Amino acid sequence: GVQGDGERQRSGWRREAAMVKIKVHELRSQKKQELLKKLDELKNELGQLRVSKVTGSGQSKLAKIKVVRKSIARVLTVYNQTTKAKAREMFADQRFQPKDLREKKTRAIRRRLTESQAAKKTAKQLKREQNFPLRRYAVRA
Repeated sequence: GVQGDGERQRSGWRREAAMVKIKVHELRSQKKQELLKKLDELKNELGQLRVSKVTGSGQSKLAKIKVVRKSIARVLTVYNQTTKAKAREMFADQRFQPKDLREKKTRAIRRRLTESQAAKKTAKQLKREQNFPLRRYAVRA
């Protein structure tokens, strides 16, 4: 009937908006240049949508703005994650890492002595422990 046709139109509109929505797993397989190209396209599209918003066009374009913005965010996220992962690989076997690749933790933990530093003893301590070992007593049961 008539109601069924309306539903088909609505779902078709949703599909059109979803077509723009980008799948992250597809982005991860793309190269750096492809990602930057995609980002450029999306930014241009967003600009056009904002212009059409000002000129006062249909509701579908307004709804599309959000989808495009989120898509831009997805592309940037994948791009940044991949560049950071590559940087981590590069600096994996080096003695020092750039500060943004190091573990964050907390300031206090970063400033703390390492395990080996904390376990070290002075010559005087070692001598004292050697000369005066802990006394062991046989306790009656």
